[in-house]
Amino acid sequence: MASSDDNAVGRLTSILSHLSPLSASKDKTMSYFDSVPQAPPDGILKLSVLSRADTDTNKVDLGVGAYRDDNGKPWVLPVVAKAEQRLQNDPNANHEYMGVGGLPSLTGGAQTLIFGSDSPAIHDGRLYTLQTISGTGANMLGAVFLKEFKVPADAAIYISKPTWGNHRSIFETAGHKVREYRYCNYQTLTLDINGMLEDLRTAPSGQIIVLHACAHNPTGIDPTEEQWSKIADVMAERGHFPFFDCAYQGFATGDVDRDALAIRMFVSRGFELFVAESFAKNMGLYGERTGCLHVVTKDSTLLPAVSSQLNRLSRATISTASAYGAKIAGTVLQDKALYSEWLANMQTMSDRIKSMREALRSKLTELGTPGDWSHVTSQIGMFSFTGLSLDQVETLRNKYHMYLTDDGRISVAALNSNNVEYVAKSIDAVVRAAK
Repeated sequence: MASSDDNAVGRLTSILSHLSPLSASKDKTMSYFDSVPQAPPDGILKLSVLSRADTDTNKVDLGVGAYRDDNGKPWVLPVVAKAEQRLQNDPNANHEYMGVGGLPSLTGGAQTLIFGSDSPAIHDGRLYTLQTISGTGANMLGAVFLKEFKVPADAAIYISKPTWGNHRSIFETAGHKVREYRYCNYQTLTLDINGMLEDLRTAPSGQIIVLHACAHNPTGIDPTEEQWSKIADVMAERGHFPFFDCAYQGFATGDVDRDALAIRMFVSRGFELFVAESFAKNMGLYGERTGCLHVVTKDSTLLPAVSSQLNRLSRATISTASAYGAKIAGTVLQDKALYSEWLANMQTMSDRIKSMREALRSKLTELGTPGDWSHVTSQIGMFSFTGLSLDQVETLRNKYHMYLTDDGRISVAALNSNNVEYVAKSIDAVVRAAK
């Protein structure tokens, strides 16, 4: 006959067997992660995988968001190579942590670059800048800050239709509701300024509006100075908060001041705002993840509290920013000779992209490709919004080994003298086939 102690042990063993995920037979196939759904594939990353797997000699990867030279190769800017050599020769070089705010030579130089040396925000002490993990990190840090402190608390984030593929993901991940405002006229492939202004005007007051400072991604369509003024008028009228994303300053037109026109206009008109800045494109520091988040406040007395909260959030997410790219960019920004050479390097990239736009349009015109292709040269920056349909894009991908995004965006920087004719003939073929 079993003792009471034996019975107690038996009951305890039975209970433990039900509680333990390792011993319960019904739990052997279960996982803590069973409820995690598959995330939708990232369009750009998916495209890169497909392109890398394609061994056809005619392959053209038009999806890559990085500058390529006329041989289709990555280009290390000569000025960046010089800055790197200087860093390597520095006897005091080290790999110590930087402060939470980042490298002062970078953040200070970035302020002047974006806002201008005569900026009232700099002069009045209303501007704070901290280093981030490139432009993506700047967008995310701003998004997290706004989720905690935005006024009104239910304000939504408004992004252009279309916009950079990561914008929606960043702001939704931070917990915001994301809405769209009209931007591209898909019939003419020009700015739908009336639709944009109407959407900004009818949005509830105090919304957060994400604006591309220059070289709009993916369309390459930028407002004129007059149109920017109208946008500012409506945003002031409705009390909206501008959140500029600036990834192409100097790279877009070759002129850093021209590319910063919209930001400086809004500052001069008294807006408080955020600017996310990246040095990936204009310095070619893609993998170094070098960027900044700038905040302009109405009054200098507000800055200590705002900067303290940004520092807190940055510390909680990345501790401190990476040093190497910051040291390169900071060296270039603070040295007059290197800075001048950098401007020339950017002009080289900008000019080559413009020449490829002209070459593609010229080839399409020579072929008599149906449609109006003037948008190829009227758009600006790294990308061109071709207006090709999804069916045409898939045909280009499957039949002609050309890889562009589903919305018809191509990276003009991927064109060169060796492939532009093939690209034009392929586009001509799919356009004619659809007629």
